[in-house]
Amino acid sequence: MNVGIVNVTGYAGSELARILYRHPDARIVSVTGRSEAGKRLGEVFPHLAPLDLTIEKEVGASVDVVFSALPHKSSAEACAPFLKQGVKVVDISADFRLKDLAEYEQWYSVQHPCPQYLEEAVYGLTELHKPEIARARLVANPGCYPTSAVLALAPAVKHGLIYPEAIIDSKSGVSGAGRALSMSAHFSEVNENVMAYSVGGHRHLPEITQEWRALDQGSQPKVTFLTHLIPMTRGILSSCYAPLKDGALPPGKKGVEELQALYRDFYKAEPFARVVSAPPMTKHTLGNNDCVVFPTVDLRTGRLLVISCLDNLVKGAAGQAVQNMNVMFGLPETAGLEQLAIYP
Repeated sequence: MNVGIVNVTGYAGSELARILYRHPDARIVSVTGRSEAGKRLGEVFPHLAPLDLTIEKEVGASVDVVFSALPHKSSAEACAPFLKQGVKVVDISADFRLKDLAEYEQWYSVQHPCPQYLEEAVYGLTELHKPEIARARLVANPGCYPTSAVLALAPAVKHGLIYPEAIIDSKSGVSGAGRALSMSAHFSEVNENVMAYSVGGHRHLPEITQEWRALDQGSQPKVTFLTHLIPMTRGILSSCYAPLKDGALPPGKKGVEELQALYRDFYKAEPFARVVSAPPMTKHTLGNNDCVVFPTVDLRTGRLLVISCLDNLVKGAAGQAVQNMNVMFGLPETAGLEQLAIYP
């Protein structure tokens, strides 16, 4: 199939190009990037020189699917013409993730340019929405933080193990801020430093609560979601805490064993949600499309504790986008994504 990438010059766009280069069924025929239009892709990203493409202002070839890696609002505007032409679209921005228009406009402080597509768009967390994605022509790729948080809590929510409240403490590498220059991502500011940000509320929070409500119909979850910037390039580690319902699990170690068995069963058919028996590290997911999940119980307090990690540019962005494309076109879900983590 022929693929177009809108905004290949950002981190998500360039990672898409890297992943799709090895895909057995996809051929990148057009890449765009307005600030670098006219340049060879290898001039901007030397590691992508084997693709032998020129960056264009607009997609200049016939395509079967388009990935948009533009910022919110601009992305929806770019996606609309392709949808009108019948081209399938995977949008990596936030523009089609939230079903509630008012909620989107509140959190992103813009008027949505294409609200007519919100109802049709499918939230592309593949592990939870595979049948809908298989029928979709517009998939909204989830945010990196919600991917880690929702996959960490989904089995417990679905099986009614926890009350509708949780604390999610997430930490991300600097690439999550994008490629645009900013003081907060400056090496001297980030190096040997850790900072909390968006303390008043992160834009990814409504995605988490939207998916929680879908898993537990009628619930009104109370989620405290706090994000941190840590001095590394890639990776997200989320530590999630929630109160267990009385009697939800047997006491002691038997309860921990049952919990882990439940999680393994929940994700047994999912190639990229990997349940492990020891706390994971971000190195375990560097460069691959896995979300690694470790569920346990704090036996002293009776709280669920789940630690998850992923690469924010792969499972948190470009890899998940390719996973969604595979499902949309009836291809093997793992096509182009069978990559082990880079270690150390």
